[in-house]
Amino acid sequence: MTKKVDVVVIGAGPGGMTAALYASRANLSVVMIDRGIYGGQMNNTATIENYPGYSSILGPDLGEKMYAGATQFGAEYEYGNVTGIEDLGATKIVHTDDGDYETKAVILATGAEHRKVGIPGEEEYAGRGVSYCAVCDGAFFKDRDLVVIGGGDSAIEEGLYLTQLAKSVTVIHRRDQLRAQKIIQKRAFANDKMHFIWNGLVQSVEGDGKEVTGVTYKDKFSGEETTIPAAGVFIYVGIKPMTDAFAGLGVLDEHGWVITNDKMETSVPGIFAIGDVRQTSLRQITTAVGDGGLAGQGVFNYIQSLGDEAIEA
Repeated sequence: MTKKVDVVVIGAGPGGMTAALYASRANLSVVMIDRGIYGGQMNNTATIENYPGYSSILGPDLGEKMYAGATQFGAEYEYGNVTGIEDLGATKIVHTDDGDYETKAVILATGAEHRKVGIPGEEEYAGRGVSYCAVCDGAFFKDRDLVVIGGGDSAIEEGLYLTQLAKSVTVIHRRDQLRAQKIIQKRAFANDKMHFIWNGLVQSVEGDGKEVTGVTYKDKFSGEETTIPAAGVFIYVGIKPMTDAFAGLGVLDEHGWVITNDKMETSVPGIFAIGDVRQTSLRQITTAVGDGGLAGQGVFNYIQSLGDEAIEA
């Protein structure tokens, strides 16, 4: 069975739900497809303190509120794993494991995932001291000792951000020098709160069953293991866009990020992309919501233009 709708939104995180809200409010039929529960990464966020309108709100609670808004004008949510998209001009076919959708416009909102180190304690203490976002979680660790794992731009920039809040920030890097830009390195080395452990291979995140208490690392050359105390561990070993299903569209850069203009349009008419799936400098709920609003309005304008072309013909 092939289901026909005006707009398919692939991903039901904050950006996808906002896009669905705007598109459905413009009287378009909309379906959001996600292989997980709506809300995306918000469901793994204990407390959100930087979303306008709330001094503090649980991530899953914000997801529920956004979902109620996204579906109030008829947008639907369906579980599914998208395997590919066919561009047939004015029509797109979205393939999933459970069937196909024929649509006029598609919004890619699948997001990105942080690469994991894959060490004991990383999953166990996620959201309880293990974080992948200093802007999101740094405020929870005021005047505490923190560890940053990584040595690239993101690791050092986020480490510098954390020094505004933390008592100390120790960077553990597996090499003997950073990979971050020289200007960023210069700022880091000049910061009295930042400390560095070189040639350190992180072995595990330690905890007391409730929260993080430290990090154990091994010296690459001596093999000696050391545990340092820490209330939080911020991991920056790369981010991977979730775009494998879109590889054949010609809308990705060499690293797999979707390329768009400032209207969230890709190079394929009728296909838009929003949120963390784009190459962007800030990945937050607020930025995803902003992208979603632009794309939701954009699909309406695009579908209207299809009608104009038919009239002109």
